[in-house]
Amino acid sequence: MGSMWNPQVDGFEHPYSGRKSRIGGGGGGGGGDGEREMEGPPANDRCSICMASFEVPCQANCSHWFCGKCIMLVWQHGSTLFPCKCPLCRRQITLLVPGEDALRDRHNPAVAEVLENIENYNRFFGGQASGLTQRLRDLPFLLRRLVREMIDPRRSLPLVIRARVFIAMFLSAVYVLSPIDIIPEAILGVVGLLDDLLIVLICFLHVAALYRSVLHHRHGGAGS
Repeated sequence: MGSMWNPQVDGFEHPYSGRKSRIGGGGGGGGGDGEREMEGPPANDRCSICMASFEVPCQANCSHWFCGKCIMLVWQHGSTLFPCKCPLCRRQITLLVPGEDALRDRHNPAVAEVLENIENYNRFFGGQASGLTQRLRDLPFLLRRLVREMIDPRRSLPLVIRARVFIAMFLSAVYVLSPIDIIPEAILGVVGLLDDLLIVLICFLHVAALYRSVLHHRHGGAGS
């Protein structure tokens, strides 16, 4: 794990750096449990940048949570021409998803300003094509959110996206269960499973890319 960005060490005094936290627990945890991850960070977690309770929390594509203002300051502290890196895992942050609790508080001018900055960040970097390694590392974040959104009837996942996800999963399942294989298992044994694994991986990558486009549109795309 990379070292955590420290506003005092890097010569930048964060406005929250001296604030006493109201919530105990670890900093910037990766994801939450069930429905809570869609709403916001874990209940006993804190922002790993300001070490205080979250203010307008948002989740990065690496699954870590930060205050929206904090992660924007990290980005502005470096080169704004490139996406910033996660202060915890040092992965490149190419998408920030605000917690739904924060989105519901958008009528607050201070919250609205932070959300607007996050949308601008996503507009700059969220639609960028990433390499295969980056896409593979983003799979857990995207697939967890997608599954929870698809099984929750309150979510507004577009019907077209739902249909395309189901079609991709159905076609990959048909191939895996079909006796016809590019690499025959009957001849090559375990090696013959490689084509099945490849088809499943391609399906996951395709489905994740579809859902990422939805998140990008919601939180920074041209239509936001």
